[in-house]
Amino acid sequence: MKTIALIAMLAVFASRAFSADSPASAARPNVLFIAVDDLRDWVGYHGQNRQTITPNFDRLAARGMAFTRAYCAAPACNPSRAALMSGLRPSTTGVYNNDNDWRPHISPDLTLVTTMQRAGYETLAAGKIYHGGFDRKSEWNNYAQKEKKDPLPTGNDRGVGKLKFSPLDCSDDAMQDAGIANYGVEQLSRRHDQPFFLCVGFHKPHIPWTVPQKYYDLHPLDKIELPPILAGDLDDVPAEGAAMSHQNQDHENILKSGRWKEAVRAYLATISFVDAMLGRVIDALDRSQVKDNTIVILWSDHGWSLGEKEHWRKFALWEEPTRSPFIVIAPGLTQPGTYCDRPIDFMTIYPTVTDLCGIPTPAHVEGKSLRPLLANRAAKWVEPAVMTWEFNNHAVRADGWRYIHYAGGGEELYDETADPNEWHNLAADPSYAAKKSELAKWLPTKNAPEVTRAGTPDSDGDSNVKTKIPKK
Repeated sequence: MKTIALIAMLAVFASRAFSADSPASAARPNVLFIAVDDLRDWVGYHGQNRQTITPNFDRLAARGMAFTRAYCAAPACNPSRAALMSGLRPSTTGVYNNDNDWRPHISPDLTLVTTMQRAGYETLAAGKIYHGGFDRKSEWNNYAQKEKKDPLPTGNDRGVGKLKFSPLDCSDDAMQDAGIANYGVEQLSRRHDQPFFLCVGFHKPHIPWTVPQKYYDLHPLDKIELPPILAGDLDDVPAEGAAMSHQNQDHENILKSGRWKEAVRAYLATISFVDAMLGRVIDALDRSQVKDNTIVILWSDHGWSLGEKEHWRKFALWEEPTRSPFIVIAPGLTQPGTYCDRPIDFMTIYPTVTDLCGIPTPAHVEGKSLRPLLANRAAKWVEPAVMTWEFNNHAVRADGWRYIHYAGGGEELYDETADPNEWHNLAADPSYAAKKSELAKWLPTKNAPEVTRAGTPDSDGDSNVKTKIPKK
């Protein structure tokens, strides 16, 4: 970890060179930084699923630039968030899994929170920004500890296997995310003597999909449509990919239960619930005196699969578990109601925040600012989205293509224009050798060994298991 230690020293030097005493600090915008957990592309503005009811996501998208091809750095909560908040890819840090404690391996000097704080920002947070259980509260000026847990279902039906879902007989205010929304409302309602970096981290739609009954009622079971699937979809997928698909046995359990539509309904209901919580925060911003000088950035840590490729959850490198909503509202830069279809990954978030706030981006950050695209969605942008899941398994998502390369040498290649469901793996076709080579040049060249596992379960009850690759 000597390289990361050296990077930390450089970051300290850069932050001191542009401190809170800088004259530019007085005019800096505020930042409202909204994180959503496990939210795939099923929001209205994406147009991917007509069953979604997300008026607040959609009205936020209508105010700025909404990205339709935004991808995580890693399809799991902990490595995704550690990468996004540190500016360092999982392949650089070795933080690949949900039980890798990132804190001993990523210095506080490197994080976005510290960079903002040293530039004169008041750093505020409630909810899930880093992965639960691996928070570093010392980075924040104020970190609201919300001890309240969501109510439990009153009946015996708790879902299928480890996919927990059930409607609740309670009000919105009984939910943990309501308290997190209230914190955001409170902070937006009070006077701040410094520009603020306000982070609101919602836990839903992470499992358990237990939300008040009224959100289930928005999605009648007889109207639920299953995602598109293909029988034998895994037949042309390498063993590494197939192993990822079945590592939790969720699909087998869902098929056996006959409750696939109920599970989809529960996920949709939980999205509608978090949409309502988001609405509370947007309303508070609209009532505030800082609404015209506040950058809004909304992201989710990764996507979610609901049976596509016989897969559930995240923990895989296909489109559904890696693609998420991403919205940026930058007053004076973004135009209302614009959409960007360029593939980008969330390593761009850290440098975009610093750039928009007039703060030098630390040298260690492995991403580029999205300012060119925010100003002009047709601007030159050559970097594709790059995703990593576990050691030396990577995906590259470029315009019209997805290329996956596994540690064992297996490959997948999909023509996203002709085959948006990724049903036909073209990697073995020699006529696509040049395309594979073109995409492979973006694969990370450094693959750090995985850091020590902490041995603690995912605090949200969604533990992943290390993928077991069948022997050939």
